[in-house]
Amino acid sequence: MPQGYGPAAPPRRSLSEEGVGWIAAHGGAGTTTLARLFGGVDLGCRWPDAALAEPATVMLVARTNAEGMRAMSRALNALREGRHPPGMRLTGLVLLADAPGRLPLALSRRIRVLRSVAPVHRVPWIPSWRLGQQPAKTPNALLRLATAAGLRLDAKGDGRDRRP
Repeated sequence: MPQGYGPAAPPRRSLSEEGVGWIAAHGGAGTTTLARLFGGVDLGCRWPDAALAEPATVMLVARTNAEGMRAMSRALNALREGRHPPGMRLTGLVLLADAPGRLPLALSRRIRVLRSVAPVHRVPWIPSWRLGQQPAKTPNALLRLATAAGLRLDAKGDGRDRRP
């Protein structure tokens, strides 16, 4: 029988053990930037799909403004209720600064609550990202996030999934 004919492969029933998925708790959370910087899969505002062989290991991403924190809480509640694919593993929460400077006290308190649920990785305001550029020096917070996600950044800061 010629190649390409015959029974189709059965649909995949489990998530991939390869890579990391970045899930946005809300639009504009920063998953595209993180996927470009570290590699992995930008899942947008949805859970990973086994039929697409998307990663089981995920990081949930939000901005540090009030709406971003509420969206993060809603996504965590969906996880708590089991409304996610079987085998999905949340390895941490990533909070990208929505503006330069310190957070208001109410938002800092909200982060403490989030830390009681999962590890929280904060990414500071990076002005060069607004211009589509990389910072001259990679912030330590990004290096810690890469380590937590099992990814590495190269010297230029344009990371890829380089798991051994």
